[in-house]
Amino acid sequence: MATLTLRDVKKSFGQTAVLHGVDLEVRDGEMIVIVGASGCGKSTLLRIVAGLETATSGGVIIDGQDVTPLEPADRDVAMVFQNYALYPHMSVFQNMAYGLKIRGMAREEIIRRVDEAAKLLGIGQLLERKPRQLSGGQRQRVAMGRAIVRNPKLFLFDEPLSNLDAKLRVQMRAEIRQLQRRLNVTSLFVTHDQVEAMTLGDRLVVMHAGHAAQIATPMEIWARPADTYVAGFIGSPSMNFLPATLMEGGGAARLDTNGLVLPFADGPRAGVAGRKLTLGIRPEHLQIGQGGLDVRVELVEPLGGESVLHGRLPDGTALTARLPGANYADGPMGVILPLESLHVFDGETGKRLDARD
Repeated sequence: MATLTLRDVKKSFGQTAVLHGVDLEVRDGEMIVIVGASGCGKSTLLRIVAGLETATSGGVIIDGQDVTPLEPADRDVAMVFQNYALYPHMSVFQNMAYGLKIRGMAREEIIRRVDEAAKLLGIGQLLERKPRQLSGGQRQRVAMGRAIVRNPKLFLFDEPLSNLDAKLRVQMRAEIRQLQRRLNVTSLFVTHDQVEAMTLGDRLVVMHAGHAAQIATPMEIWARPADTYVAGFIGSPSMNFLPATLMEGGGAARLDTNGLVLPFADGPRAGVAGRKLTLGIRPEHLQIGQGGLDVRVELVEPLGGESVLHGRLPDGTALTARLPGANYADGPMGVILPLESLHVFDGETGKRLDARD
């Protein structure tokens, strides 16, 4: 077990800056999920922790030791890759034992560690097989087993589930979470899948264009996103955004789409009248009713116990609603925005605007 500290980590490839200064404190035994769209810098950050990339500036500290200048083999971390990285000519046992063998560990200890990890992962019956004889999920377990036998200070996962089918991904992410809790090993998990992020992490690091846009628990990020990027990225379907204008006194906003006045349920916002705002509301919080927005539903996605409705306001603004039941059809519909569910952001910067003291 270990703690991890990243201090103002920056990375550039030539003239292209990929990371713009990331700070992070990871507690002992914590599972941190780094999530973001492709190209945001999340895998580069993980590779810097592993030592596979060199930071342009900043530091990586593991258990109080600055490991920034150390080679990967000297950092006592284990990494599980997206493509498993198994040796095709070796058996499962040999793949799991290889790292221990090259470190000069006694054969009896190698056998003990591999057997323990294989039992933990439910692959004891596969030790004599070659990778080509395994399913995707079995190969992923072997890759995790190879990391477990090393008993590292840190587990690093680089999108390990992206090659699996949807059903197996759900199963494997549950197994990874249970395994991490059982071993109580400090872990970093990189993914672009926000559902994986929400279900796996003790805390999330939402990356955007090389910055850590928000670091918080999954539910805190869902309930209080720091900006419109985080708000739109976390949650499925994505949050709806509506342009609005702050009214005199700061206690309400007027929608630019239809002039509807919406008082803020939690108190006034700072700023002069006329300040541009963006109001956000999640699809699952919308309700059917009159006196709110007039929406023309263009597509209904029935999901059994609920439906996702895609529509547009009269000015062309897109709106998505997730409603219970399946009895919906294309056409006009009235939608109400519950005031207590509104998120308020600055119209120019996209930053969250909380009620002023």
